Amino acid sequence: MNFSRQALLGIGMIIGGSVMLYAMAQQISDSNKPHLPSALIDQPSSEQESSQPLTTDIETEKRILAQKQKERAARVAEQEMRAQQFLTEQEAAEAEALAKARAESQQYVASNTPKVEESDSSESSESASAQSTDDNSTNTSNETATSASTRDQQQAVQAKQDAQRQAALKEQAAAEKAAREKKDAEAKRQADAKKQADAQALAERKKEAAETAKAEAAKNEPPKSSSDYQVKRGDGLIKLARQYNMPVEVLAQANDLSPSTSLRVGQNITIPSRSQVQRLEREAAAAEKSAEAKRNAQQKLTEARKEVKETDAKGSFGVQVALANNQAKADELAKKLQAAGYQVKTSTTSRGVRVIVGPERGKVAALALKDKINSDPKLNASEAWVLYWR
Repeated sequence: MNFSRQALLGIGMIIGGSVMLYAMAQQISDSNKPHLPSALIDQPSSEQESSQPLTTDIETEKRILAQKQKERAARVAEQEMRAQQFLTEQEAAEAEALAKARAESQQYVASNTPKVEESDSSESSESASAQSTDDNSTNTSNETATSASTRDQQQAVQAKQDAQRQAALKEQAAAEKAAREKKDAEAKRQADAKKQADAQALAERKKEAAETAKAEAAKNEPPKSSSDYQVKRGDGLIKLARQYNMPVEVLAQANDLSPSTSLRVGQNITIPSRSQVQRLEREAAAAEKSAEAKRNAQQKLTEARKEVKETDAKGSFGVQVALANNQAKADELAKKLQAAGYQVKTSTTSRGVRVIVGPERGKVAALALKDKINSDPKLNASEAWVLYWR
């Protein structure tokens, strides 16, 4: 009989503890519902923040970024405060539920304990001791379960806070990267705009300079007809040539002067016309070409003289420039050649008087001398030929 009472009492306590645990879990679940969504509602989405347009002012961007960082820090602090408040409320609710469960358990035990006689006092004492032991075991298991549940919830809240911090850091890094990219793009755009503006300004300056030079050249073109000019103080061939837009050599040649000749105050010189300038320029170009040919021929003659070898044909060679009808004409041509710097001899033959330049040692040097004589503009000779001297 005593065993059946104790068994019934144990079963009743187990059923009551289960009911209280279910009620306590349901109450904890109900207490969690109004708090968690509020923390999630206040969390701003990264899309809303990223949808805000970036300003073109760098200082404004920095200020906005600092303000956003402050707002994030405030939201994180607020979320941590709410989480702490939630934990506090949860602990209070658990303590209240535990106390209520203990009270209900004690009330249930008190209401279901049978009245026994004095002879059964020892059995009642044993039953009360067993009941107390079972109550302590049940309370201990309930407290352990509640503590484990609390730790799990704290870990979940901590993990959620860590995830929020990581998201905030990523969002901040993305915003800083976007700001740097925009700053670099703006700097590149400004550099390209400056480069384009500089190129356009340079082109405009070149165009203005060309127009100015063209206008100046048109203003200082040579006159259509030649005119006389009386030299003033400070005038010179170079200054007058620049003034009338013609080469100094042309102006000097028009007045039979050297380009380095100094002018006297009051001296009269001729300013050639436009057509005269063109003709003199052509003549000067032809003279320069002839002089270049003469220099080349002299260079060849010098090189040929250096290259003469003992294996060349024996004897000396000369260059016959002309065959005069008489000695007088031969002497006149010889004087002209001597004035140009050549060594000249005359030789009377049955066909006339030969005028010969030389001698040259070796036929190669004589051929080079012939080319020089034919290209000399002062001699105007084109039929010189090499002959054996002796």
